[in-house]
Amino acid sequence: MTLWHGRFGATPSSELLLYTQSLSFDKKLAIDDLAGSKAHVKGLLRSGIISEEEAEILLATLEKVQAELDSGTFIFENSDEDIHTAIERRVTELAGDTGAKLHTGRSRNDQVATDLRLFTKREMGNVASRILDFQRLLLGLAESAEDVYLPGYTHLQKAQPILLSHYFLSHGWALSRDFDRIIETISRLDVSPLGAGALGGSSLPLDPDFVAAELGFSKRFENSLDAVSDRDFVAESLFDLALLGVHLSRIGEELVLWSSEEFGYLRLDDAYSTGSSMLPQKKNPDIAELARGKAGRVIGSLTGFLATLKGLPLSYNRDLQEDKEPLFDALNQVSLGISALSGMLSSAGFDFSRMRKAADSQFLCAIDLAEWLVSKGVPFRSAHAIIGGLVRDSIERHVDLGELVEAHPQLGAEAAELLLPGVSVQRRRSLGGSGIEAVKLQLSSFHSLLSRDSLRLQSLGLF
Repeated sequence: MTLWHGRFGATPSSELLLYTQSLSFDKKLAIDDLAGSKAHVKGLLRSGIISEEEAEILLATLEKVQAELDSGTFIFENSDEDIHTAIERRVTELAGDTGAKLHTGRSRNDQVATDLRLFTKREMGNVASRILDFQRLLLGLAESAEDVYLPGYTHLQKAQPILLSHYFLSHGWALSRDFDRIIETISRLDVSPLGAGALGGSSLPLDPDFVAAELGFSKRFENSLDAVSDRDFVAESLFDLALLGVHLSRIGEELVLWSSEEFGYLRLDDAYSTGSSMLPQKKNPDIAELARGKAGRVIGSLTGFLATLKGLPLSYNRDLQEDKEPLFDALNQVSLGISALSGMLSSAGFDFSRMRKAADSQFLCAIDLAEWLVSKGVPFRSAHAIIGGLVRDSIERHVDLGELVEAHPQLGAEAAELLLPGVSVQRRRSLGGSGIEAVKLQLSSFHSLLSRDSLRLQSLGLF
């Protein structure tokens, strides 16, 4: 029996039920639907729409249904379109006519929107927590790297020596923006739609403010039309997850490169790598590669959902059923990706000597030579041209750059010392840069950031 059987003289076709069902994926909302239903019952009691005895029966029955779902003894039926229908059907079976009062003053439109907001609020909070854990790992790696340096790249070509700690923290700062976006998204979605009804509210004396407080929302909806049709929070969450996925993809790409024989900056742990079905010598960075691949998947979820939203009139349309699968999948893929990459990084063995050797090329200190000339009063463009000419001469004539620098009338032995291994990173002094003192300040700032962000997450009261 459907929730709308009274209006129709024929039973739904199997094709209709198969195409429109969402139970196969919206079972994830069971705990949120139960929470919303319990708050709704309390609201009906507070407004005098049901009696105290009826409220007690409904709340006790909802607890029984929750126990059945938790234990796996809940039996779904073919007529259960979605988790909301299934729960209401079971409540009515157990509580009879009183159970049939559960849906009083409520539509599936505001019910579904409420459930999905509860779910998204909690699960995006879980992602934010995972981000913090990942950032703590990066901080630990940065602290343990001490004075290790390696080449920094632009255009995937060696550019300047940078501290390894500076590299790890760069990913930490990018993730901090992901954390910020998620916290802001949670703040914006923290609105209860319950009481909006199908689209225009109800003639019953509902108390949406009370129900919002019961569910832990910061406030109730302002406009019922907007409340049941708004899926901005899903689109925002998908964007947050997509950009987080892009940042994970970038880390994955670098781990793929670093673990290659050509780079050799790290060795993969056996537990976080795979082999080849044909080539016995292979050790493959599959986690890192999938971090790249799954970013495209999450981006596709975002763009697909935006396309779904763009042509919809107010208020609720069944198209909005397409909000759940992309969100569920994006949350799952990104959460798994953070955990897998964390394990991969924490178990990897880093080859510090190989990193240093790769960064000890004299050409990576070209900018230091140019800035040395600037400190002597030479205009930067002139200094750039002088050093560029020496680099070209060194490459074409196969002459050591240090010899050319030492012999140059505007440079000499003092400037040639800038080409010695490790000198470049020792000389860096600009704030936020990859110098020893600057990175010490950055480590302190990052510590403080993580402490503040941890408190921000706790203040949401999600855990």
